[in-house]
This record gives sequence, structure tokens and C-alpha cells, in this order.
Amino acid sequence: MSTLTQLVVAFLKKEDGPTAVEYAVMLALIIVVCIAAITTLGSNANSTFSFVGSAVAPPTTGS
Repeated sequence: MSTLTQLVVAFLKKEDGPTAVEYAVMLALIIVVCIAAITTLGSNANSTFSFVGSAVAPPTTGS
């Protein structure tokens, strides 16, 4: 039983687990920021192309 206790204590003293969790949280935050930026740029580009498309006169078909 003391071996199990020593293993649990050694596992809790390791800092690999919390470091991995910190990296995962940072990665999640970076992904959220990237998605927000891409969404904002996409909607801005969409509105710009819509404005330009409506400002350009459609070609006339002459007969």
C-alpha cells in the first residue's frame, strides 16, 4: 500500500500535467482569437464586395 501512496505523491508532485493544461488553455484561446479575427475579416470583405458589386453598373445588352 505504501508503494501506491508513493506513486500518487510522485504523480501529484510532477509539473508535467499542469504545464500541459496551461498549453492547452493557451492553444484554445489562440484558436478563439483566430476564429474571431477570421469571422470579422470575412464579414468586412463580404460587405466590401457587396458594396462594390452594387456600385458597378451591370453591363447593358444592346441589340
